[in-house]
Amino acid sequence: MMDFYVMTLFPEMIEAWTDGSIIGRAKKNGLISVNAVNIRDYTENKHQRVDDYPYGGGAGMVMQAQPVFDCWKAVCGMTGKRAERPRTIYLSPQGKQLTQEMALSLAKEEELILLCGHYEGIDERALELIGAEEVSIGDYVLTGGELPALVLIDCVARLIPGVLGGDESALIESFHDNLLEYPQYTRPEVYEGLSVPEILLSGHHANVEKWRRRQSIERTLLRRPDLIGEAVLSKKEQRFLWELKERLSKEEDEANENGECEAKACEGLEEEKQTEAEAKFQTEG
Repeated sequence: MMDFYVMTLFPEMIEAWTDGSIIGRAKKNGLISVNAVNIRDYTENKHQRVDDYPYGGGAGMVMQAQPVFDCWKAVCGMTGKRAERPRTIYLSPQGKQLTQEMALSLAKEEELILLCGHYEGIDERALELIGAEEVSIGDYVLTGGELPALVLIDCVARLIPGVLGGDESALIESFHDNLLEYPQYTRPEVYEGLSVPEILLSGHHANVEKWRRRQSIERTLLRRPDLIGEAVLSKKEQRFLWELKERLSKEEDEANENGECEAKACEGLEEEKQTEAEAKFQTEG
């Protein structure tokens, strides 16, 4: 079982989402637990205030160090690993980007503490005291860390044995072997004139697997070429990738040539029209 502890100002967001679908079922089956802890409960301010103006001026408010750090200490006590400093993730656009490789690493933990920031961020002293790892889900800014925390929970929880039902499901999806997943089809065989590839109807499992791997390689090359260099490929698949690159390069060259020919044809047509117009003008003159 894996325990997630989410430090947040909006525990209802975490609870509402994690009670449904696959994550909700995993909670009911005792495979994971998700504990939303309200940072506001640990503030010493009688009005339950957790933020203040930034030193040095500037827009917005900053979450104060005291309620964040005290909340974290309390959560460490909940985990039973207070002395060992359980692994803590601060969801921040400044952090290392979440990848499938990172998710696999996080899935090996028994407990994870996720810290959700808000406003203009968290007082740096709290982050230094906690020693949290900063993790980002992308190069963009959100209003708070709750959505990134939910993304991380979903990404990690599905790797825990039993959560998806069949453990194989998590192993053959996108980013396995640094490849995107192959295209999927279901009934009917023909829809709006589009048919399921015949190979998938053949019942020949070895050929289906070969087709799927090649589709994954081609899709990765076309859609995420930054991944293809790190893909785990057999020698035959490396040969296929080389041939695929050659074919695509040839097609691109032909397309460029056709484009140049069309451009020249258009230029010729424009010149012809201009000549005719000038001749007509001179005749009328």
